[in-house]
Amino acid sequence: MSSIQHLLKPHERDLGGFSVKRLLPSLPKQAVGPFIFFDHMGPAVQGPGEGMDVRPHPHIGLATVTYLYEGEMLHRDSLGSVQRIRPGDVNWMTAGHGVVHSERTPDEVRAHGQTLHGIQTWFALPTADEEAEPAFYHHPAHTLPLLESPGLSLRVVLGRAYGKESPVKTYGDTLYVAGELEAGAQFEVPADHAERGVYIASGAVDIDGETVAAGYLAVLKPGVTAKVSANEATRLLVLGGDPLDGPRYVWWNFVASSKERIEAAKQRWAEGRFPPVPGETEFIPLPTR
Repeated sequence: MSSIQHLLKPHERDLGGFSVKRLLPSLPKQAVGPFIFFDHMGPAVQGPGEGMDVRPHPHIGLATVTYLYEGEMLHRDSLGSVQRIRPGDVNWMTAGHGVVHSERTPDEVRAHGQTLHGIQTWFALPTADEEAEPAFYHHPAHTLPLLESPGLSLRVVLGRAYGKESPVKTYGDTLYVAGELEAGAQFEVPADHAERGVYIASGAVDIDGETVAAGYLAVLKPGVTAKVSANEATRLLVLGGDPLDGPRYVWWNFVASSKERIEAAKQRWAEGRFPPVPGETEFIPLPTR
C-alpha cells in the first residue's frame, strides 16, 4: 500500500530573469505542516558580472527559511542584519508584524560568477504569533546536527528528527531535514510528526516502492512510517510538523489569518511605512493586482 497521500508537481515561475520551481501553495495542499511556500531555486549558472538582485520587499505573518546547496547570497534586512549564507547554513527571518529584506549576490562572487542552487520556504506563524517582533538568526552548517552512515547523511535544519534537535528557534512542532544519499541508500521517515513531505531536489527515490522523480514533493499519509530508497545519487528534503491552526490568506509576500491584515500591510507598503533596509535605496513596488 502506498504511503504517499499526494504527489505535487512543480510549477515554473520567472522571478525577473531567475527561474524557480514552486511546489507550495498548491492544489490540493496549501501547506505541509507550517510550510506554506516552497521554491526550489536553480541550479542557475551565473557568469562573471551576473548575479541575483532581489530588491527590498516586505513580509508579514511568516518566517523565511533559506537553505543553499551551491553558491552564496547576501541577506540584508530592516533590523540591520547583514549576513552571507553558504551551503549547509540556514537563515531564519521572523517577519511578525513587518520586516523588509533584500537578497543579492555578494560583489566579489558576482565578479567571478557562480552556480546558485537552494531552497526558499515560508513558515506560516501561528495565529498567536502573527504580530511577533521581527527577528533574524543565522546558523552555520557546523552547528546543525548531522547524522551520517555509509552512503547517507541527514542534516537536521529545523525542529527535531532522529533523536536530534536543531538550534534554530521555531514555533510548534517542526520537521526540516536535508538529506544526501548515494544510490542504494535507505532511511525511514517516522510517523511522529502530524504532516510530512519528501521533496526530491535531484536524483530519484522509491518511497515504499513508488518512484518519485526530481522536482516532485510527495506528501505522506498521516501516521504511516515511510521507507525511502535512493535509485541514484539524490538530494532531498523531509519537511512538515504541526498543521496550520486555521486558514491563511497569501497575497504577494504577505501571509495572514485575515484579509484585513493583508489589506493593512498593502497600504503600509504603498505609503512607505515599513522600516527601510540600511544601505539600500531600491525597493519592489506594490503589485497592481
